[in-house]
Amino acid sequence: MSAISRALQIKLPKAQSAFLWGPRKTGKTTFLRAAFPLGLSYDLLETDLFFELVKRPSLLRERLLAADPRRLEELIIIDEVRKVPQLLDEIHWLIENKGLRFVLCGSSARKLVRGKANLLGGRAWRCEMHLSSRRKWSAWSCSER
Repeated sequence: MSAISRALQIKLPKAQSAFLWGPRKTGKTTFLRAAFPLGLSYDLLETDLFFELVKRPSLLRERLLAADPRRLEELIIIDEVRKVPQLLDEIHWLIENKGLRFVLCGSSARKLVRGKANLLGGRAWRCEMHLSSRRKWSAWSCSER
């Protein structure tokens, strides 16, 4: 992990959120949890959490508003956000009204784009993580698109 942590850095402005896309097994989740150990993390591969949020997306907002405010100063990680596109409306509201910051990650944005999901209209940068076969570590790129 030390080689990855030295090679990758996420530098977002204070009020900025981001989408982090990349192929499976490039280390997106591992990197984010190591880079933001104090931040809250929601993994939508956990079936109980997935079903709770599919049934009631507002539960994310309720949980975050009830969380310790100090933990909300860190980036909030939502892993596999493509599985529950309805969360993006809640995340949009939390960014606009509470100033929370998120990194929303997954392997592909195609499901979100096809489903005409709320892509946060410039409130989140698009970042990509790629596996470098030559060096055996991931590369990171980020843009304001």
